[in-house]
Amino acid sequence: MPAPYIATVDHEVASRVLPVVVWADGIVPPATSSRLELLEESLARAGRGEALVSEIVRGQVRSMLRHGDYKPTGRGKPASEFLLQAARRGEFPRVNGPVDANNAISLVSGLPGSIFDADLTGPRLFLRYGRTGESYVFNPSGQSIDLEDLVVVCCAIAEQWKPCGNPVKDSMATKIQPWTQNVVAILYVPRSFGDETALGWAARFADALAASCSAHDAGFRVVQEGLAS
Repeated sequence: MPAPYIATVDHEVASRVLPVVVWADGIVPPATSSRLELLEESLARAGRGEALVSEIVRGQVRSMLRHGDYKPTGRGKPASEFLLQAARRGEFPRVNGPVDANNAISLVSGLPGSIFDADLTGPRLFLRYGRTGESYVFNPSGQSIDLEDLVVVCCAIAEQWKPCGNPVKDSMATKIQPWTQNVVAILYVPRSFGDETALGWAARFADALAASCSAHDAGFRVVQEGLAS
């Protein structure tokens, strides 16, 4: 069965990032929170002060994202680091099934991820670096993030590629809604980790989505290098 989503990655980004696209179709309407076993176990470990991710992984993820004027530190650090800090403080955000699955994988792997309502993004995604002047709103209060030199996921809107996600904050425009039925996600993996590691985490991501969302179908594949199509 062919993959329902077509994702490609720009050559420059592909030299550092091995992105994987993960999807789940026919999900139950997202609940306000979920009880995902992987997440509960990880939060318990974090609460006991156990290390979930090595400093080596943390360093490699930051190195993967460092580009041009973008520095993965402070407010610009990867979402996976924000989640780990929140878990240690006992303030881990519970959102809904799809987002909880995304955050659980990021927490245990140290890899940032983006997750979207697939009916809002459409089936085509393209990864490139953000351009000068690009930004989008990432929360209900209207705060925006500067996308220059960040790895961005773009979706095709009115035949134009518009950024909708990145390893720090995703756009409000394509976030999971209470009525979402299909979701698509990108897991950002350092190229140095290789296909086996990337696909291993992607498989766990797809399983987590199936478990937390009762998906009719879930799958994953490595994003291929190429031009936007």
